[in-house]
Amino acid sequence: MRLTAAVLDAPNARELADFYLRLLPGWRVWRGQDGQDWVHIRPPGGGTGLSFQTEPAYRPPVWPSAADRQQMMIHLDIEVDDLERETARAVAGGARLAGFQPQDDVRVLLDPAGHPFCLYTAPPQ
Repeated sequence: MRLTAAVLDAPNARELADFYLRLLPGWRVWRGQDGQDWVHIRPPGGGTGLSFQTEPAYRPPVWPSAADRQQMMIHLDIEVDDLERETARAVAGGARLAGFQPQDDVRVLLDPAGHPFCLYTAPPQ
């Protein structure tokens, strides 16, 4: 067995895949898996990727979570070298900065479909 991807549902798989292709430098559509309702992308050199599936009944999660509201099932952590620059680039590409920011060295953003994801800088070694 081999994990090949995490799958994010969205109202439009193609649009969400296009956002992550802009966000993640060098990532490409994998082996022609680029349809209107299903798209699979992978990092340079291969490895575990992300897939996007159109789900007409999709409801975005609420961040931070709240009782009786759609809960976040997964989120992506993306390490960056320059938190402020990459946050600005993500926002320029279609992300929204979440209203609640729990840590100084992490930025919680929402992708165009409303999935929370985190940009963070690794602590010095």
